[in-house]
Amino acid sequence: MVPTHAHNAILSLDGSPQSKMPEGDTIHKVAAYLDDALRGQRVEMVRVHPAFGPSMGARVVRRVVSEGKHLFVHFVDGMALRSHLGMYGAWHAYPAGAAWHKPRRQASIVIGGGRRDFVCFNAKEVQWLRSHGFRRTDQGARLGADLIRDGVGDEELLRRIGTFCEPRTPLVDLLLDQRVAAGVGNVYKSEVLFLERRAPLRRVQDLTADALLALYRRAATLLAENLGGGPRTTRFSADGRGRLWVYGRADLPCRRCGAAVRRDPLGMRPRSTYWCERCQV
Repeated sequence: MVPTHAHNAILSLDGSPQSKMPEGDTIHKVAAYLDDALRGQRVEMVRVHPAFGPSMGARVVRRVVSEGKHLFVHFVDGMALRSHLGMYGAWHAYPAGAAWHKPRRQASIVIGGGRRDFVCFNAKEVQWLRSHGFRRTDQGARLGADLIRDGVGDEELLRRIGTFCEPRTPLVDLLLDQRVAAGVGNVYKSEVLFLERRAPLRRVQDLTADALLALYRRAATLLAENLGGGPRTTRFSADGRGRLWVYGRADLPCRRCGAAVRRDPLGMRPRSTYWCERCQV
């Protein structure tokens, strides 16, 4: 039987109003759903869009796991299929032969599971790997700890910050760098910086080690609290004033101080960032 929280998670990715921008919490729930449905099962085929590589015939699924925002389908023959949804990707589940909600040309992966088909649309990345091969090992080494599964390991996290980030790296880029820690996306980036009262363009060198670790502890807590069903939530007051503090609220009053929330594309690869200039001095 599919766990309720995982079932809700995959249904929320089918284009309905419940859909979310895929971040670590989303991928974790999708992996749990797919693992429950496919672990130990023989699938008839694994079709991959030609832009990403070859398709494969019948094989048995060993397990499905997430690592930050990456999802891995491992097969008993030693192969693994990695996918990254990016901003626009989504996994759907359909009864075999049912009409899809999106055009077939947008299908990046199709896993034919007998009575059901599992379809990944519009993935940013898809890659075949050997489960224990060099490329798989290298992929794992380039990802920091999964904040949902592994939590925050202080020494390793600080080591990775020192390895992968220049002292002048702004916090908006630090939090999105999956080499440091995996799972934080654009929504959590803005929400964590607001809750920790850090200006988005503050630099790594401006913060103490404890302050840097506090960002990731906050992110890990928020990710864990969003593993159930329902809309993503970072604001847990039952006052009817909304589930998020700043994300998506450009020009609206800050829920803490009343000043207008700002939105600007910030960072080396500019992404929309929401913040309050008064709260995040």
